[in-house]
Parts: sequence; C-alpha cells; structure tokens
Amino acid sequence: MMKGLYIHIPFCESICHYCDFVKRKPKDDQMIDEYLDALSNEIASYRSHFSTIETIYIGGGTPSMLSVSQLERIFMMIKEIEPIEYTIEVNPESYDQKKGELFAQYGINRVSLGVQTFNEALLTSLNRKHTKSQIISAIDHLRTVGIDNISVDLIYAIPGQSMDMLEEDLDMIQALNIPHVSCYSLILEEKTYFYHLFMKGLFKTMDEDTEALMYETVMERLKSFGYEHYEISNYAKDQKYSKHNLIYWTLGEYIGVGAGAHGLIDGYRTYNQRLISTYIQTPLERKEIQTQEQNIQDELIFGLRKMSGINIKELETKYQFDLYARYPKLDEVKELGLITDLEGQLKLTQKGIFLGNQVFSIFV
Repeated sequence: MMKGLYIHIPFCESICHYCDFVKRKPKDDQMIDEYLDALSNEIASYRSHFSTIETIYIGGGTPSMLSVSQLERIFMMIKEIEPIEYTIEVNPESYDQKKGELFAQYGINRVSLGVQTFNEALLTSLNRKHTKSQIISAIDHLRTVGIDNISVDLIYAIPGQSMDMLEEDLDMIQALNIPHVSCYSLILEEKTYFYHLFMKGLFKTMDEDTEALMYETVMERLKSFGYEHYEISNYAKDQKYSKHNLIYWTLGEYIGVGAGAHGLIDGYRTYNQRLISTYIQTPLERKEIQTQEQNIQDELIFGLRKMSGINIKELETKYQFDLYARYPKLDEVKELGLITDLEGQLKLTQKGIFLGNQVFSIFV
C-alpha cells in the first residue's frame, strides 16, 4: 500500500476571492523562516516513515511564492525520501526559471499548476494575478527542465463565464497537451471575499442548469480529447493519475505536515493547528483513532468519487456487513437513477455524478 506525505505551505502573495484553504499573506521573510523552522521539526518527527513514503505533495497556499533559498530549505528536509511521484503546486506568476531548475535538481517530477481559467477578465474577477502568457511560458519552461507530468486546475461556473469562454479554456488544454486536469465548479465557501459579497447581495452564483451544462461540456470535451475521467473532478491521459490523491481516495496512509494539514497514519487521523502562530508552538491540534464506522463511511464516499466505483463483495468481506441492509436508502437512490450496481460494482451514474452529495449523505 502506498504511503504519502503532504506538506502545507500556507503563504500567498494575494488571496483569491474564492479560496478557503489555510493561507495568509506573510508579514515578512522572518515569518516564513519561523514557519519553516517549525515545519522542519515536524517533518523530522516522522523520519521513521521516510523509507516507506512513495508520494510527496507540496501544496498550499502558494508554495511557488517562496524564494529559491526557502524552497531549497524545504527540499533539503525531505531529500532522504525517494518518492515515485513528487508534486509541487505552482502559480504561474510566481514561477521562474531558477525555481524550475531547482525542482528538477531535487527530483520533483510533477507540477500542479493553478491555472483556473485562461480568460484574463475572469482571472481578474477571481483576484488571480497571472496572465495567459505566464501560464504558457511556465508550462514551456517546465518541459525544458524535464518536468512534463503537469496537471492544471480549472474552475468553471465562474460568474460572468459564458459557454464560449469555457470552450476556449478546454481548447487551450488540448492545444497545450496537458496530461492531467483537475476541474471544479466555483463553490461559495464561507470566510471568503465572494461569500462576504454574497451576504451583502453583491454576488450571484451561476444558475444550476448552466453549471450542470458546463460540467457536462467539460466531461464530453475532455473525453473527446483522449482523457479518462477517473474521479469526479479529475481527468488523465495515458493513466497519468495523481498517485498522491489516489492514496486519499483509497484510504491509504499519509502523513500531513504544516498548518492545517491532516494525516491518516497507523490507524489515527491527525489534525494540525490551523493558525500559523499556534502551529509554530505546537503543530498537532488533535489525534483521533479512525473507527471502523469511519472507515466504512470513507471507503463508500471516496470509493464512489472514483469512476471505477466500489467492489461490493470486497467491501462487505473486509468489514463483515451487508451493504444494502446497512444502507436501505441505497435502493431509493438506485430508483432515482443516481447509482448503478452492475456485476457487483457500485458506481455513480452520469446523473449521480451531478448529484453526488445526495448519494454521499446516505453514508453520513
């Protein structure tokens, strides 16, 4: 079973209007350096696991906003680990050639690029600071240093986005021949600037019908470009799946370090302090045993997020229970055409993909 390491870098140069991850604008370099000191200590506390870690994912925030020397400090903390997949999140405006060369030097072999859209008017409305040409030059340069396993994040259902704009984004993905795409609809999260506007009646989310049409367009277009839709929001060419995310979706073990990070290790869920100043004092907020009840719930919810679905017999054998007896409402969602159960594989239907939360709520 693969084991992952997630490292959270909570700093951003500017705060996107829709983001609710643990993040902040750093006061100064000293704040970042103090954070990296604490991070170094926390990473060292997991050294006994280093030989078993197969994926590393450095996320944020915006890891790429750190200076070359700060990035190198992080890479040095984990240089003993030899992962199969080593990912870092990058924003196009904070990428430069020196950083790309540093990534290659330390064995990073996958980059997740925060594109969101290629449309510059929409980027401005999201408070993203990059341009279309910065996206293209970052991708070109990553390829010149030998990092061609690139994933891009796309957002659709952005207020003001037309179907044509979405089609143009998808055309760009095809033209750039990106191996992996993570595509999400814009969700209104509390504690975000958009939510603040929404509460004042100054922000209107996209209507559900258009959002559903956009999702359908994303699925159909990416499929026609040769992508496999392997998880609700994720698409890959040539089986270039995110190995790290597959650990989450298959209830594998992973260590989470950094402010707000969480992990699943040795049968325990770990939750770190979200506030940077508190994290620096004591990283771990709490540690809870993962009960069988939670395992079943997680296996069903994450398992149904994957397009391959769940093998019912394997699950029932593993946890010694009868799926339909335990969750009689499954019959109702099957009647509604949200799930199918063919040859013992439980999967979401096309309609079920749109209404996934309705299905997942059965297990909670």
